[in-house]
Amino acid sequence: MEYNFNELKTRVEKLKKEQNAVILAHYYVPDDVQALADYIGDSYGLAKLATQVDADEIIFCGVDFMGQSAKILNPTRRVFLPSAQASCPMAHMITADAIKEMRSRYDDLTVVCYVNSTAEIKALSDVCVTSSNALKIVKKLPGKNIFFIPDGNLGHYIKEQCPEKNVIPWKGYCLVHAAITIHDVEKARIAHPQAKLLAHPECPADILNEADYIGSTKGIIDAARTMPDQGFIIATECGVLCELHRQCPGKTFYTVHPNQICVNMKRVTADKVLDALVNHSNEVFVPEDIAAAALKPLQRMIELAES
Repeated sequence: MEYNFNELKTRVEKLKKEQNAVILAHYYVPDDVQALADYIGDSYGLAKLATQVDADEIIFCGVDFMGQSAKILNPTRRVFLPSAQASCPMAHMITADAIKEMRSRYDDLTVVCYVNSTAEIKALSDVCVTSSNALKIVKKLPGKNIFFIPDGNLGHYIKEQCPEKNVIPWKGYCLVHAAITIHDVEKARIAHPQAKLLAHPECPADILNEADYIGSTKGIIDAARTMPDQGFIIATECGVLCELHRQCPGKTFYTVHPNQICVNMKRVTADKVLDALVNHSNEVFVPEDIAAAALKPLQRMIELAES
């Protein structure tokens, strides 16, 4: 759909004021959507922000689990997703039965749930984590046996960093990060020999072993801004390039390969943001019993991450 961005932005700004609405956007959504946002961040930053903003309505530019988390943390506010089709495949790679089966094996099991998960799965978990705080939180947990769901790559990374714990990673994965191969990295290193490799911990272990920095999306942005190097190879979804260029003028960024694209994040478009404000489309609802149960691990995440 073709549109005049300046006209659309003017309409969005007007509607936001009239409706006391706020727009939150993940780093992976398209650049023009990020340009409409009041706040841009990673999953942890946005989850925390959702509890602090003074707004009656939250337009959450991201995938389904993000909208659910915002609603769970803000039950009295209306939350809308611009695209009802924007879903995270990894969030659906773990089942309730798998959690129950693992709990039956260990009396002292702590279920650590990556926020990239459904509300139903969060409700069965003990604590949520994001890529930016997972290591800190797992180290603080009193129990030894940790069932890390659903992302296996992040789980294996935490397992390596926490040898004192028995971390049992599940086998889920992010389609974008799992598609980045060591062969791609080798080719990128040859093409850009002076560039540093910044990798998200959702990448496979062999990629992380080659990385000059491993961290969350926000961590990657901070590393690129503070490191003295001028060139960086980015091993995460390409949407982060928008913020990297904004915060790091004069520095050069390369993707490992040209297809580091989350098709679900790209379903969130500027015209759909406007539609959410005009028609209040795609409102997020979470059943009360599930929301109440899922709120506890989300709150515990924020408490442990901030302590």
